[in-house]
Amino acid sequence: MIVIRRDRDIYDTSGGWFRARWHFSFDHYSDPENDSFGAMRVFNDDRLIAGAIWPLHPHRDVEGLTYVVEGSFGHEDNVGGAYGPLSAGSVQRMTLGSGALHSEQNASKTEPMRFIQIWILPETAGLPPAVEQRVFTREDRTNRLLRVIGPEGGDVVKVHQDAAVYLASLAPGVEVTHAIGEGRGAYVYLIDGAATFDGQDVATGDAAKVTDQPELRIRARDQSELILVDVPMKFEPVGIWRGRV
Repeated sequence: MIVIRRDRDIYDTSGGWFRARWHFSFDHYSDPENDSFGAMRVFNDDRLIAGAIWPLHPHRDVEGLTYVVEGSFGHEDNVGGAYGPLSAGSVQRMTLGSGALHSEQNASKTEPMRFIQIWILPETAGLPPAVEQRVFTREDRTNRLLRVIGPEGGDVVKVHQDAAVYLASLAPGVEVTHAIGEGRGAYVYLIDGAATFDGQDVATGDAAKVTDQPELRIRARDQSELILVDVPMKFEPVGIWRGRV
């Protein structure tokens, strides 16, 4: 089953120095029909103006995943300090586990920055806070689904859950297929362009929830950029999330 979510239906909020699209319940926004998606609790498309800093704030028992869409992403926390800016195409995981403070920042004083932030609920509560990040290029993801985050680590950034993140930059006419295992779901977001998800037309800002089917076919109609999150739909919440999802 595939459920298309149109760009116009995604919650839009701004605060002068930021603009955000919240795909699921977050902060003051509550959407009972889109409160989470399997082990994924949050999917936010955030934009910061030049020099903007999201102040240090606390979280715990979350795998905070970041994908840099454009600009230069800066990060600071109270565990390892500041990390070098990440360029577009890069990914980061911060395990907030037993609790930590972190801050997202636009590392540029002159250019805007855009990033996607995903919260994955971990398999284990109270993990030691830690950060891992990796730079991927557009060439790496050209005309294929590039796995950039997964539980195996190694060539991809490790996440402490049986979940994965894929990126793709597709030329017009290129089709890719993502296999969906039993009991799993895929959340796919068209960052830019025009495509089809299982034959249904989608445009910039559209997304889809895909469950209970063996695969998803994605075909680019124009040059397209997308991100796909593959998660278990049934799992045992841990830590502060026990009994809440």
